[in-house]
Amino acid sequence: MTDGIVNVLKPPGMTSHDVVSRVRRIYGIKKAGHSGTLDPDAAGVLPVFVGHATRLLEYAATGKKHYRAEGIFGIRTDTGDDSGNVLETKPAPAFSATEFEIVLQQFRGKILQIPPMYSALKVNGKKLYEYAREGIVIERSARPVEIFRLECIKLYPPYFILDIECSKGTYIRTLLEDIAAALGTCACMTFLLRTRAGVFSIKDSHTLDEIAYNPDSVLLPLETAVCKTGKLYVNDLQAFRITNGVRTTVKGTASGTYSLYLADAFLGMVTVEDEVVKPEKILFQVKQPQEPA
Repeated sequence: MTDGIVNVLKPPGMTSHDVVSRVRRIYGIKKAGHSGTLDPDAAGVLPVFVGHATRLLEYAATGKKHYRAEGIFGIRTDTGDDSGNVLETKPAPAFSATEFEIVLQQFRGKILQIPPMYSALKVNGKKLYEYAREGIVIERSARPVEIFRLECIKLYPPYFILDIECSKGTYIRTLLEDIAAALGTCACMTFLLRTRAGVFSIKDSHTLDEIAYNPDSVLLPLETAVCKTGKLYVNDLQAFRITNGVRTTVKGTASGTYSLYLADAFLGMVTVEDEVVKPEKILFQVKQPQEPA
């Protein structure tokens, strides 16, 4: 079975699910999933995990995301971007770049966000956008997110372009709407490009056509998803015990989460507490080593 990760350059006009389906066909595999949904109209980095790599999706999803977003002041839509129906128009007040910067400062760091109705967030097993298409509005609680970087790249009213680095679960459309509200107007997003998702950068991404042309050449190793995690190297017997579900003491190992290795072979993910190694996501089992004759 094919195992690995593809750093896809998602084009606008495709859903994230469409991209995964195309990757499945290219590699002739059923087991695949993406790390972090991109809106259909958005473009940029969409890591797709295939085969055993899908078991590492939860680790990749925690990484920071980087975006370049364009918005327009004075228009509010039901989707939060310019693909939706216009709900409201307002004059865009005149303000300077300095005044804009003062407002942006309010949104740096830890903030609360109410997820938009047009999102893939599930409530009672159903995605919010499915409710929205039926004209149903669901009560949503504000959720904490973190904005690590928020810079104005260009301000040319009524348009503006922001460079954003944020935590997982941040809705850029909502961020632009909230910034506009703080300025006394409304806004919607007109373009979104994800330039980085965790360790996956746009400069290393590949179009679907490039992937189809030479699938093996762009397939990254499984451990790419957890390359920022500390590595724990064990011997043959320890590897056998841990990969077969046995908690094993490895003296001198600090508590935390680790990528487990036997020599150069990546075996999966483990957690350590009080020097005891607990298997979490074992991808490959090691056979019992033979005792010397």
